[in-house]
Amino acid sequence: MGKLAVLTVLGASLALIGERLLSFRGRMNAFREVEPIEPQSCHLIEGLAREKNENSLLSNRGILETKAFGASSRKENGSEDIDILPSGLAFISTGLKYPGMPNFAPDELGKIFLMDLNEQNPKAQALNISDGFDRESFNPHGISTFIDKDHTVYLYVVNHPHIESTVEIFKFEEQQRSLTHLKTIKHELLKSVNDIVVLGSEKFYATRDHYFTSHFLVFLEMIWDPHWTYVLFYSPGEVKVVAKGFSSANGITVSLDQKYVYIADVTAMNIHIMNKQDNWDLTQVKVIQLGTLVDNLTVDPATGDILAGCHPNAMKLLIYNPEDPPGSEVLRIQDVLSDKPRVSTLYANNGSVLQGSTVASVYHGKMLIGTVFHKALYCVL
Repeated sequence: MGKLAVLTVLGASLALIGERLLSFRGRMNAFREVEPIEPQSCHLIEGLAREKNENSLLSNRGILETKAFGASSRKENGSEDIDILPSGLAFISTGLKYPGMPNFAPDELGKIFLMDLNEQNPKAQALNISDGFDRESFNPHGISTFIDKDHTVYLYVVNHPHIESTVEIFKFEEQQRSLTHLKTIKHELLKSVNDIVVLGSEKFYATRDHYFTSHFLVFLEMIWDPHWTYVLFYSPGEVKVVAKGFSSANGITVSLDQKYVYIADVTAMNIHIMNKQDNWDLTQVKVIQLGTLVDNLTVDPATGDILAGCHPNAMKLLIYNPEDPPGSEVLRIQDVLSDKPRVSTLYANNGSVLQGSTVASVYHGKMLIGTVFHKALYCVL
């Protein structure tokens, strides 16, 4: 009788593990391929990657090491998030070292680049960062800008120094093309932070994409999918969780009138539309299912549409094969608050041009597309 009970428990456990693994593959869209949809006028952004003259290794934080593209190829350093000012100046975060993700330039420092989209042929320029800031451990992730009443521009950056999570506040010096570091924000709730949207001086929402911080426990969390991640609100006087129950809360942005907050749940393949309350709490209005893994979100300043950088098949990110690389996808979601939002594809590529898209942002008919670890694209729509 005892042996039968043990076998029953073992069988049930194996069945549960098998079901979780199958569910995980489904959440990664493991079998999806994309058909190319590309605007006629697109080219790779110059200046983000440094040329190299010898072969190097593709590092994946000890998980994967594969020969890179060969002699005289470029050290791609990613372009994980992009934020464009109303003036057309675009900030681009590069150099994210994210556990489990491929990395073509493990020794390159994280940087913030600037592009002026008013120029006919804009190029990316690295911004100098003031002395006193630890540039050696700069590992930028999500970014968000805030313009004060005196027109001063502040850049908030999610940073992962030594795999921790902080929020760095910089003042943008436009004439000098530089950033002055003002403050580092730390808090016990600021763990595994992915993205941020700033709505006032030192007031922002931030997403937590994993509950655990240990690499092994994160892996188990991804398989088990307990929906323990959340969105928090931060201000100097109050820090609190304002929305929870996400599979993996990722990109976050706000509507043009700042009444609604949009949150991407990447492994649930959806966007949550939340109503912002006077006390900064968030209440859910609706969920838009998209059938692709949604990363960062931006809002078209001309229309209010949501633009979503997406991963059509995230399994190819986790198990990188240069012969079958991860693709890229950009969606536009129109009529967000209606009963039937309209979803269209602005860009899709199987990885031959752009791998692992995370964000798309537009300005006056021009679109920038960023990636986790690969190149960045400039398109005229």
